[in-house]
Amino acid sequence: MKNWQYAFIVFLGGCCYGALSTFVKLAYRVGFTPTQVTGGQYFFGTVLIWLLVLFTKKKRLSWLQVVKILASGIPFGFTGLLYYQSLQTLHASLAIIFLFQFVWVGAIFEWAFNKKKPSRRKLVSIGVLLIGSVLAANIVLGQTGEFSWQGMILGLLSAVTYTSFIFLSGSVEKDAPPVLKSALLSTGGLLVISILFPPTFLLDASVMSALFPYGLVLGFFGVALPPLLFSIGLPHVGPALGTILSASELPMAVTMSFFVLAENVTPLQWLGVLFIIVAIIGGNGKRDKKEEPVDCDPRDNPSLQAAYKKGEIYRRFL
Repeated sequence: MKNWQYAFIVFLGGCCYGALSTFVKLAYRVGFTPTQVTGGQYFFGTVLIWLLVLFTKKKRLSWLQVVKILASGIPFGFTGLLYYQSLQTLHASLAIIFLFQFVWVGAIFEWAFNKKKPSRRKLVSIGVLLIGSVLAANIVLGQTGEFSWQGMILGLLSAVTYTSFIFLSGSVEKDAPPVLKSALLSTGGLLVISILFPPTFLLDASVMSALFPYGLVLGFFGVALPPLLFSIGLPHVGPALGTILSASELPMAVTMSFFVLAENVTPLQWLGVLFIIVAIIGGNGKRDKKEEPVDCDPRDNPSLQAAYKKGEIYRRFL
C-alpha cells in the first residue's frame, strides 16, 4: 500500500470515534446510563473483533507479546472513562477542546521517544487544526457552559491517554497481525472498564436485549474498528501525523450531529470544520525536499560517508 492509503486508514479511524457521540446521545435519550453505554460499547466491540479473529489467518504470539499488546490497550479504556467523566462537569464543546490537545501531545511524544523533531509544516498544521477545533466547538460564541477545574484536568488526561494509545498502537509489536492485535488492544480496554465499572448489566436479560443495538453500533465504531485501522495505518505514518489525521473525529462529530440529531451548527462551526480538513491535508502533504530534516550527520552513517567525502551533500550541513 502507498503512504496516502495508510494515512486515509488512520483518517477513517478518527472518523469512527467522531460518529460515537451521536449514537451515545441516542442511547441516553432512551434512558441508558453512562456505565451501561460504556460497558456495552467495550463488551460488544471486543466480542465483534474476536469473532473476526476466528476467520483470519492465525499466527502464534508469545506470552510476552500478548501481555505487551494487552497493556497497550489500557490507555484505550482510560480515554473513554476520563472523557466521559469530564463531560459530567464540562459542556461538551469545552470538553472536546481539552481532548483535542492530543494533536500537539502526539508531536511531543514522537519528539521525546522517537527523537523526531516536528517539521515546520507539521507545526503549522497543528496550529491551524487547533484554531479550527476552537471554532468547531463553538467556543468563540461563548457557548461552553460552566468551567470546572476537575473537568479540565480530566479532559487533559484523556488527551494524554488517547495519545498514548495512538503511540503504542503504532510502535508495539508492529509485526503482529492487525486483526489479532486489535482484538488484544480492545481486550485491554475492556479489562480496565470491567475493573472500574463491573458490567452487572450483563446479568439482566431485559437490559441486555434493549442495549444490544446501541452496544453493537458503539462497539463496532468505538472499539472493534478503530484499533484495527490504527494497527494497520499508524506503523506507517507515525504518531505525530497519526494524531493530526485522527483529528477527523471533530468534523465527523459536528457533521453527524447536524444530519442525524438535527442540532444547530453555526457557520462559524462549519468554518472550523474546514480549518481542520485543511490542516489534515496539509499535515499529510509531501515535504519540500529543501525542508526535509536529516536525522544524523553523514559522518556517523557509513552509507553516506562516500557521498560526504565527495562533497555531494556537504551543503546540507552548513
